[in-house]
Amino acid sequence: MKKPALVVCPKSVLDVWYSEAGKFTPQLKVKILKNRDDINVDHIQNNIDILVLNYAQLRVCGEELNGVKWLTTILDEGQQIKNPDSKAAKCARELDSQNRLVLTGTPIENRLLDMWSLMAFAMPGVLGSRAYFKKRFDKRKDPLSQSRLASRLRPFLLRRTKLQVAQDLPPRTEEEVYSKMEGIQIELYKNELKRIQKALLGLDSDEAVKKNSFAILQGLMRLRQICCHPGLIDPKYLKEESAKMESLFYLLDQLHEEGHKVLVFSQFVSMLDLIKARLELENRPYNYLTGQTKDRKGEIEKFQTTKDPSVFMLSLKAGGAGLNLTSASYVILYDPWWNPAVENQAIDRTHRIGQKNKVIAYRLLTRDTVEEKIRILQHQKTQLVTNVLGDEGFASNLGLDDLQFILTHNIDEDDEIAAAIKNSQNSKTSGK
Repeated sequence: MKKPALVVCPKSVLDVWYSEAGKFTPQLKVKILKNRDDINVDHIQNNIDILVLNYAQLRVCGEELNGVKWLTTILDEGQQIKNPDSKAAKCARELDSQNRLVLTGTPIENRLLDMWSLMAFAMPGVLGSRAYFKKRFDKRKDPLSQSRLASRLRPFLLRRTKLQVAQDLPPRTEEEVYSKMEGIQIELYKNELKRIQKALLGLDSDEAVKKNSFAILQGLMRLRQICCHPGLIDPKYLKEESAKMESLFYLLDQLHEEGHKVLVFSQFVSMLDLIKARLELENRPYNYLTGQTKDRKGEIEKFQTTKDPSVFMLSLKAGGAGLNLTSASYVILYDPWWNPAVENQAIDRTHRIGQKNKVIAYRLLTRDTVEEKIRILQHQKTQLVTNVLGDEGFASNLGLDDLQFILTHNIDEDDEIAAAIKNSQNSKTSGK
């Protein structure tokens, strides 16, 4: 009996799989699943060589897909099943497939259980049951557990860096561009920083920091939004100036005069909208891609084929993976991300096979703020993002000293609050 292959991938790369399969294996019949009604088990089994669908369709059509005997199932961007309790992960594990392959360029970001979920699909049983895995590989109880886990996984992992795959790629450089806030923007930042400092005075241990990681991330997020533009935290400030926005358009002016195409990434769609509004006001050409964009393929093709200098604005989530944008050789990261690996994926939209020019990435940072402090921490804690198992999360790795470092000695900080934080810490330490 003929057995087809199944490819499950993000919606954004369905067309990429289809076109690449046609380029390298034109003799195979490839079909993109349009809707649930198109699933005919007999037809797929006998007439289709490769069926391509997205993760949402896997969740909805799992029962029908189980009726097909697959030669191979490939999960592209396999971190989509990192939660073992998710419907997508359960449906993937239930597929009747002779061979299984997980592709991912994204490190494990939150917990080691993510790895168990991926392997429960790719190599069922190799890490034991979920209960066994938790007991056997808990690094809090056994500091050697991660080494054992890496040894267990090594025979089943093929880890290839971009330099190994594409040795002829042109060089890539990264530069940090700093701006300094003024006026309303700096006042908003100071006020928000004071509020967060007061709220965190009671934390007295690394464990307390971890327990309050959500509140800490929320506070840091608001500070980072103010660094981007005051209007992100309150619409009444939309017409106020942003130091970083001015830095961005200074760069765009230079690159436009030199005839370059540029990718601009932000994790905040509302920030992209502000940039878009100014580009429209100044009558500058641009393309725009977020999770809400309906004609993704059209936006990408327009940017790739135009000969004129242009700006392509992309949300980090929607445009950080699965796109080939080699017509650009400049990348601007408007706001820094917790995990540098995510930023690297964004830069790699243009620094990939097919790129002929040197790639330059600019990271926009605001001087004397949490952005600068977080960047310093990332440099100091490089091991957190280079481990074979990946980064286990920015917040989960923050200690009390790290938090004090991030939230103190920023813009003309209120000396009384800074002293209170220090005295509070000293008194709690001496009392132990």
